[in-house]
Amino acid sequence: MWLLEMEVSLSEKVQQIHANLQQQRATLAVAESLTGGELCAALTSVPGASQVIRGGLVVYATDLKSSLAGVDSELLATRGAVDPAVAAQLAIGARDRLRATFGVGLTGVAGPEEQDGRPVGEVHCAVAGPGSFTGDLSTLAATSLPGRAPPGGQATRPARQDVRRAAVVEAIDLVLRAVREWPSAAIG
Repeated sequence: MWLLEMEVSLSEKVQQIHANLQQQRATLAVAESLTGGELCAALTSVPGASQVIRGGLVVYATDLKSSLAGVDSELLATRGAVDPAVAAQLAIGARDRLRATFGVGLTGVAGPEEQDGRPVGEVHCAVAGPGSFTGDLSTLAATSLPGRAPPGGQATRPARQDVRRAAVVEAIDLVLRAVREWPSAAIG
């Protein structure tokens, strides 16, 4: 039942994003990693999405974050792909390369194993608005995600699908806040 409620709420939030973007005559683009296209799919799940969603980059491989989304290769080499600064550069890259008003960047570790010393469930999301990066950052901590507990046992790492779903929800919440806070983002 809670999954159905989450889907309804998510759909309502996506509709609110679309309404805000339409009112501002603005557009949105996505660069996502751990979610493998799920964020863009959620954003395009309602009728009329083509009016406000420019498109998305699925940059699952680290080298594609640089070559397609414009993330600095030195940043990737020194900090790894799971970092708040990478999320920010993904957002800027999505916005600039897909010629949108807003860009959202999403990176993290879905699991089942940690990546570059980053725990399963660590997720970073950023939104880049009009002009220079003035976006919002969000970090979803591994500790905020539900783990699986065997009968009578300790909770384990969060399940991969739970991490990915939580990342999409977090990103949609962040985008909704951002488009509401930038009411003067009309494009000419």
